[in-house]
Amino acid sequence: MLRMQTETGWWLITHPDHARLAGSFAEAWGNAQFASPEPRLRVLRGIRCHDDGWAARDAEPQITRQGKPSAFSTELVGKYSAFEEIDLEDYLAVRDRAVRLIAEEDAYAGLLISMHTCNLLSERADRSTIAAEQLPLLDGFLEAQAAYQQELMQAVRHDASLSGEAKTETCIRDHFRLLQATDNLSLLSCVAYRMPATLLHPLPLCSGGYSTVAVEAVDDRHFRLTPYPFAEPSLVFRFPARHITGHTFATAAELQARFAEAPVEMLTVTLSA
Repeated sequence: MLRMQTETGWWLITHPDHARLAGSFAEAWGNAQFASPEPRLRVLRGIRCHDDGWAARDAEPQITRQGKPSAFSTELVGKYSAFEEIDLEDYLAVRDRAVRLIAEEDAYAGLLISMHTCNLLSERADRSTIAAEQLPLLDGFLEAQAAYQQELMQAVRHDASLSGEAKTETCIRDHFRLLQATDNLSLLSCVAYRMPATLLHPLPLCSGGYSTVAVEAVDDRHFRLTPYPFAEPSLVFRFPARHITGHTFATAAELQARFAEAPVEMLTVTLSA
């Protein structure tokens, strides 16, 4: 779940809906300066479906120790540090399911999701918020994912439907970076982030080089990207959310009841040059 605070409560966005928004960004990605992904459908599937494993968990949102919806928020942008608020074993099981759900049907898309998951839990996670006795659980998960990635790479290498270029480490790394970029842009959108940011990694250019993309908030859910990676000078994207009244909740059951009753509404995010 992702949360965006309002005067009277929260907008809540599910992980799968956040991932669909990232997929919409990826579908529009590319212009005279920035390269579009290829193999297009395989990459778009990896981006659009990278959080499908969260659907069941997000259907029953939980609360933090303070009674807030347990969700990704502005406080977690840049460094993931919410491990004290979650059951790590359950969390890792969801992450593993999110990878395998797609990888079992599409090794290329699944490989990108696994790379994204490992990056989140190694380079971007704050290990200081994980209890010392649970660190072996995290490290064992990362080792298992690394081994699974090798299996997926073998499947990719033997996939006759893919070009030789698509199978190279450089191409796969570039697509992983695009997943990271569009995922990050979707996170910024779904929490209405207002501070300057970047889309994490340098991204491939048509010229063969790379460029980091800076993100500046113009207004709530309106961002200026520099350099700009889309063909149209301004784009508006829509994504579903539910508004929940109240900032804290006595029990998870109370939050779940309000979430179930809340109508699905459509919010927008605008991206401009």
